Amino acid sequence: QVQLVESGGGFVQAGGSLRLSCAAAGRTISGYTVGWFRQAPGKEREFVAAIIRSGGSTYYADSVKGRFTISRDNAENTVYLQMNSLKPEDTAVYYCAADATVPWKVVVLVRPRGYDYWGQGTQVTVSL
Repeated sequence: QVQLVESGGGFVQAGGSLRLSCAAAGRTISGYTVGWFRQAPGKEREFVAAIIRSGGSTYYADSVKGRFTISRDNAENTVYLQMNSLKPEDTAVYYCAADATVPWKVVVLVRPRGYDYWGQGTQVTVSL
């Protein structure tokens, strides 16, 4: 019911910043909880952050707390991931995912299988 397109990835030096965008089409994103995940070569897909439908609640992986901020602008039909103080270990393909019914429970939010819709991914590379 919703198509997601990520953008904003690229190359950045350690300590730098990037802002990723997840734009929705086909349906307003306001009805969906949205998560960001990342996957590095040879590793499992890893939860990064999630934001509830209203935008009032967020949850972050310990590895990015204090550095990344997830936000949403429902009027623009877009969810953002502001990434500051980037580290080489943040290098990965970043995906946004959306689901209208995923419960706001950590055990569910962190599982890729909890989300019905996925974007194509955007590469983030952080150099030393």
